[in-house]
Amino acid sequence: MQTVILRRTGIKLSRLGFGTGTHGWGGSSEQTRIGHQKLVDLLKLAYSYGVTFWDTAEGYGSHPHIADALKGIDRSSVTILTKIFSRDGNYIREAIPKFLKLFNTDYIDILLMHCITEVDWLKRYTSAIDALKEAKDKGFVRGIGMSCHDFGALKTVASADWLDVVLARINYSDTNMDAKTSNVMPVLKEIHDAGKDVLAMKVIGQGKLNGDVRKCFKFAMSLPYIDAMTVGMVSEEQLKENIYLVNELASIKG
Repeated sequence: MQTVILRRTGIKLSRLGFGTGTHGWGGSSEQTRIGHQKLVDLLKLAYSYGVTFWDTAEGYGSHPHIADALKGIDRSSVTILTKIFSRDGNYIREAIPKFLKLFNTDYIDILLMHCITEVDWLKRYTSAIDALKEAKDKGFVRGIGMSCHDFGALKTVASADWLDVVLARINYSDTNMDAKTSNVMPVLKEIHDAGKDVLAMKVIGQGKLNGDVRKCFKFAMSLPYIDAMTVGMVSEEQLKENIYLVNELASIKG
């Protein structure tokens, strides 16, 4: 599996990320609903194939699965991205040590504010932003940022000097996007040009584009301002197919 190094933080991660939050909210997702041990086993299998970027969130209910999958694995070889929905700085400060204890780790690779939908989020959520910056300063987190669900908010990301990583929706067909693909693409390029790292989600349109996964991956991987992508998977078959496609497309591009 091809790996990339994020420019702003130096974090190394696999080009393909294992997403654990498909249709996920309220402590459950398609991944957690396959059963605890099945998801743990699938994560470990992904790791054995080089998929070392694992995408989780407090709201998905997949933190315990990530924690169990990490057992027996060199912590430094896995990139954990998680997200927290609370906009309260004190809540975030209290939650981070709990995450570290659960994952049995000294640090989280990437911590994002989850599901930002307000254009004025940079002013509205200063409490949460300050907590993220403090966590990074203390070494509890290596990279900080936000996952975006609003085009207006996305257009402000490049101006956020503290932000390392944005998780943004992008696919070739305007499916489950913040705006039309043609409008989102130049904004993502602007963010990347501003020195931030861009991770892609909804590459398969939350499953609606499963009819042509190769086309989805080819599009996302053709964009030079997309560093890596996270894709939800629920079976060994999906995992192997996605790994094959990413490796094939990477070799063609190379």
